[in-house]
Amino acid sequence: MALIPTASQTVGPYLHLGLTALTRADIAKDASKGEKIVISGQVLDGEGNPIPDALLEFWQANADGKYAHPDDTQDKPLDGSFIGFGRVPTDKDGRFSFATVKPGAVPGPGNSLQAPHIVVCIFMRGMLRHLYTRIYFSDEAANADDPILGLIEDAARRPTLVAQRQDGRAEYHWNIHMQGLNETVFFDC
Repeated sequence: MALIPTASQTVGPYLHLGLTALTRADIAKDASKGEKIVISGQVLDGEGNPIPDALLEFWQANADGKYAHPDDTQDKPLDGSFIGFGRVPTDKDGRFSFATVKPGAVPGPGNSLQAPHIVVCIFMRGMLRHLYTRIYFSDEAANADDPILGLIEDAARRPTLVAQRQDGRAEYHWNIHMQGLNETVFFDC
């Protein structure tokens, strides 16, 4: 007897009911090393309208560039106060915000270094599969040599992954455009 796969289903309009208890908008505890930053923005549809029922997950390395995961075998220090994972829903205006530390550079393909970045996973009503993207930082010179940013053939789309530092403060602004002219670059994983 052959088994058939279960059909895909969207996240549905009730994702906040099941996942609200797992929300973590402060990835960096008070004792974490590194520059404390806040990243905020909106999730927008193809017409620029806010999406009020999206859920964003974030994974990142600590300030030294080490992930709090057993598969990261780099000889770099772990920060016991740093979790490296967060989850935030959007509000009725499609806004999100989370606090973290600015990550360090991590190894990339072919012994290269990747610019500091945060991996983002997006869930929302109407999507059969969640999407992956990244947040890079506007004040990082390493962006110019990042091997993953370099894979984006249309250089004009790379800025969709770059959070803009706000007037020298430890705050960055980054919007996610799900479709349309300014569509954010999404990755197949």
